[in-house]
Order: sequence, then structure tokens, then C-alpha cells
Amino acid sequence: MADDGFLALLDDLFRPLGGISRRRMFGGHGIFRDGVMVALVASDTLYFKADDETKGAFEAEGCEPFAYETRDGRRTIMSYWRAPERLYDEPDAFEAFARAAVEVGRRAQAAKAKSGRPVRRRGRAADAP
Repeated sequence: MADDGFLALLDDLFRPLGGISRRRMFGGHGIFRDGVMVALVASDTLYFKADDETKGAFEAEGCEPFAYETRDGRRTIMSYWRAPERLYDEPDAFEAFARAAVEVGRRAQAAKAKSGRPVRRRGRAADAP
């Protein structure tokens, strides 16, 4: 579970984007913009949603994707990448990464809609808590 101080810092850093909400899930938190998950927090670590267009920026910073072990021992890698540490001290750079994650989330949602798979919208459209 994430520390309340860390979550408060994230709330402040995400505030310029507006429409951000957060909810508990899987022992961490999901961060949503307009009902689309754009980041997750696990063990006081922030991971932004990324895709082929954006993951190079994370790789260049030496960051890795979020991964976990399944019950049967397999390792699952998700499309969320650890935020570079420097972003916590660079609000403008943080906002750029966050906005890119929002766009990735929108692209993923559009791709799901095109494929005919149901699109689930989560989170509240209210300002960050």
C-alpha cells in the first residue's frame, strides 16, 4: 500500500492535468483521467501507462516496466513503466510524462473500441483528491 505522503505528492503533481482521480486496486492505486487508467502506484512507486510510442523515453531513463508473479509462478509484464525519479523534483517534466500517459490510455481505449471488445470506464471524473 502506498504511503499517504507519497499519494499527496502525486495528487499535487497530477493536479495541472485536471480530471484526475485515484482508487485503490490490487494492493495499490490506479490513477485515472476521464475514466481511463493512466498510471498505477504499487509499493510507493509510480508507473505511467506506456506503449511502443512512449516506452523509449522510459528505457532512456533506465526505468523498467511493472511486473508481477502470477500464482502459477509466471512473470507478467504490464504496459506501465516506472516513473523516472527526477520527475518528482521537476513538475514540468512530470506533467509531460503524465500527459503522454493520458494519450497512451486514450489510444488503448480507442483500439479496444475498434476491436469490438467492451470498454470499461473506471474512476471518477472529479479533480484529484
